[in-house]
Amino acid sequence: MGIKLEVNIGGVKLKNPILTASGCFGYGEEAVEFFSLDKLGGVVTKSITPLPRTGHPPQKVVETPCGMINAIGLTNVGLEKFITDKIPFLRNCGTAVIVNIAGTTVNDYATLAERISVEPGVDALEINISCPNVDRGGLEFGASAEGAAKVTEAVKKVSQIPVILKLSPNVSNIVGVAKAVENAGADAVSLINTLVGTSIDIETRKFKLSNKFGGLSGPVIKPVALAMVYKVANNIKIPVIGLGGISSGDDVIEFMLAGASAVQIGTACFAEPTVFLRCLTEMEVYLQRHGYDDINQIIGLVK
Repeated sequence: MGIKLEVNIGGVKLKNPILTASGCFGYGEEAVEFFSLDKLGGVVTKSITPLPRTGHPPQKVVETPCGMINAIGLTNVGLEKFITDKIPFLRNCGTAVIVNIAGTTVNDYATLAERISVEPGVDALEINISCPNVDRGGLEFGASAEGAAKVTEAVKKVSQIPVILKLSPNVSNIVGVAKAVENAGADAVSLINTLVGTSIDIETRKFKLSNKFGGLSGPVIKPVALAMVYKVANNIKIPVIGLGGISSGDDVIEFMLAGASAVQIGTACFAEPTVFLRCLTEMEVYLQRHGYDDINQIIGLVK
């Protein structure tokens, strides 16, 4: 018998703990020329908004030492086209499908959740609360426990499938936000989203990104992500999905030892589209070397 890799995230069974990270993998179609998606534990789509979005103008991405800063601006096809053009492919991709949603009002999130959660083939929703709340002067929903809880309650009220809240690291107390969404009914949390960063061209004396600021990701944020995953996992009872700078099987193991039940890999796939499969193999080698026959045995071992 081989090693049992199946994990359960808020009622969603994943064949293994390796997921794609939202925003780095499109809608999954682009990856099929590199590998079969059924090798993954699941696919997390890029953020879907009620209406199509073109996002920010170029330049949208800047490379940094050990990472990158992106200011894409949630470019996506919008709810209607996602349902008609993208879900049919995802429905037959052979693995769990988690749809990431984003909005500017609580009602946006509720509308998206209600429509998408009834679509066959969608297993869970991931809620991107790192978005400006237009009713609160642009303050991000995830910037406060109260804002995060309101979105969670609204989505849970209408969703037919499990709900995962994606937490922002750009807060003073991420554990407080995690507890708030757990109390509001979240089935799981994922963390961390990107850190706020920028880059300046010293020759032109201008910001390199058209939006001035963007989201910092990649190996540079891994120590921050790992610390936050550990703190959150040890203070809530619902499952935690860890992400932030993962690019090897050893990274996956670290996050799981810290308390994550699954992980998402994002930035690393731009340089290595098949990184997910390598991480899966390296993870299995570690488990064999240490005599584990079930991936769940290592979750939260570090205290």
